[in-house]
Amino acid sequence: MAKDTGPSYDDLATAFRHQNFEPLYFFFGEETFLIDELQELLIDAALDPSQHDFNLDVVYGSETEASEVIGLCQGFPAGAPKRVVVVREFEKLENNRQFKDYVAQPNPQAIVLLACTSKPNLSAHPYRALKEHATWSEFESPYDNEMPGWIQDYVQGQGYEIKPKAVQMLADYVGTDLQRAASEIEKLITFAGDATRLTADDVLAASGQTREFNVFELQSALGEGRPADAQRIVDRILQQASNPRSEAIMMVAVLNGYFDKLWKLQKPGALRENKYDLAGYIGVSPYFVEEYKHAAQRYDRSAIADAYSALVAADYELKGGASREASLVMTLLLRRLLPPDARPVAA
Repeated sequence: MAKDTGPSYDDLATAFRHQNFEPLYFFFGEETFLIDELQELLIDAALDPSQHDFNLDVVYGSETEASEVIGLCQGFPAGAPKRVVVVREFEKLENNRQFKDYVAQPNPQAIVLLACTSKPNLSAHPYRALKEHATWSEFESPYDNEMPGWIQDYVQGQGYEIKPKAVQMLADYVGTDLQRAASEIEKLITFAGDATRLTADDVLAASGQTREFNVFELQSALGEGRPADAQRIVDRILQQASNPRSEAIMMVAVLNGYFDKLWKLQKPGALRENKYDLAGYIGVSPYFVEEYKHAAQRYDRSAIADAYSALVAADYELKGGASREASLVMTLLLRRLLPPDARPVAA
């Protein structure tokens, strides 16, 4: 049975845009970016900007207490059909248990959004009452294989098209961080200028890398067992970077995601599945499945486990755990990331 997480982001966003509001919302979960987006949508749809001064309150639980907030929720709108009250960090609101009574009889002339920055104890009040009576949703971080679809939809929502390779490059670059994905897409749109279709070249231009020397070509060089090319790409990226250490940290993060996909393909029988099922399973466009399959055939689980160990060690060094130059850290890392049959033979 699928886990119940309440109405989806899309369902809530659609309702807000059509001004179909409930008197009380309760949002929680680790993916606060979606909560932030819904908060803005709610305010924009419910109130004209001229009504904000008298009909909008956004407060933080760590800075106030329950009786004061309940007073705001029970207020009447001034010159508007509804008033809006948003309580961020609701889990930090002193005496928030008092909301149990408000939940039973919310003010019909208010739209109240209570947002937690984590998952609270839903078996305790006021959260139990909220889950029973409010419109609630839990927002979890997306899985790797959900990111390409999210990126595609987000770009289209901004009025642009995006090529499949550009989608995959962005997904590899940002991982499952929606805030970072949105920021990179905004930067990408700025770099694209008047163009309405975003391409892989746009992604590279926005990241400061080139078509020949970029972290995605580095992935290919490693998976195909081309050590000289891998080293050349890393050297050029670091030479062109304004902050080589930060650039190296980014490469390590992207490569970690690459090996996550190769690890998934070690599952018995995975390589015999059709490319569309595999694409969904590892989180890439079907267009790229063959490249990952070929790379996965050159590794076994032991080699990928060693790659993970090397990536963790490099990340630790680059973030201050050692004083070696970023170029040396990356050179040593590459030796352990190559397929076993392409690694240099020790003297």
